[in-house]
Order: sequence, then structure tokens, then C-alpha cells
Amino acid sequence: MATISELRTRREALAVQRSSGVARVSYDGKTVDYRSAAEIDRAIEALDREIATLEGLRIVRQVRITTSKGL
Repeated sequence: MATISELRTRREALAVQRSSGVARVSYDGKTVDYRSAAEIDRAIEALDREIATLEGLRIVRQVRITTSKGL
């Protein structure tokens, strides 16, 4: 299992490559080719979930708002 610092290093590498538009990411001597920016986004979200789990946090993905006129 990866440590939080390793996961953060991977996430940072993905974020840098995502912003530069390059679909090849290298970290810890490994290289991964992604097919699209959406695939990089999904990998970043997966790393965010793993980091949150290791830190004991929960990521909220959906917020529901209910309103009424008070009648």
C-alpha cells in the first residue's frame, strides 16, 4: 500500500501534466501514458479518494438543496 506522500507525489505529477496538456506522466521512475485529459482527471479523482481515505476524511461528491416558498 502506498503512503500518503507517495500518493500526493503522483497526484502532483498528474496535475502538472494535466495543465500542460501532455498525456505522459512520470514519477518514481515509472511512466504512464494516458489517452485523454478525462482519463487523467479520473486518475486524479481516484488519488484524491485514496488520500482522503488514508487521512480518515470523506469526500462529498453530491450536495442536495431543497427549497420551498414556506406555504
